[in-house]
Amino acid sequence: MLGYLNPYPYVLFILLYPVNSNKSVLLLGSFALGILLDMFCNSGGIHTMASVILAYIRPSLFKFAFGLSYEYQTVKIADKITPERITLLLLAIFIHHFILFFFEYFRMDLLFTILTRTFLSSIFTFIICLLTIYIIKPSKR
Repeated sequence: MLGYLNPYPYVLFILLYPVNSNKSVLLLGSFALGILLDMFCNSGGIHTMASVILAYIRPSLFKFAFGLSYEYQTVKIADKITPERITLLLLAIFIHHFILFFFEYFRMDLLFTILTRTFLSSIFTFIICLLTIYIIKPSKR
């Protein structure tokens, strides 16, 4: 098993990246953050793969969570927490962690272990992400 470092900073980068900005920069930034974490963790590219896949499916997650608000590009994830934002955070974190742990173990007979680690890490990362969003949220003056 690989040493595990909680990847919530780059998950937040992927989710907090502006909706109407350049998608290529998001994919390149996700790749750079993932490869940097892989170099320090010596994890063979699983962080890079999970972050690039999350960045690639991000528009679909936004459409699922926000519906028409995403189509009109009026979404700001760092605003007050609503059920749509919670859905987006939980779904994105769960997908990211499932990809990460699935390719870390890469065995179907360990599916229960993969799901257990995914679930527990997703809860922890979700709490850390919420706290981080509340800390960096700009004040309305």
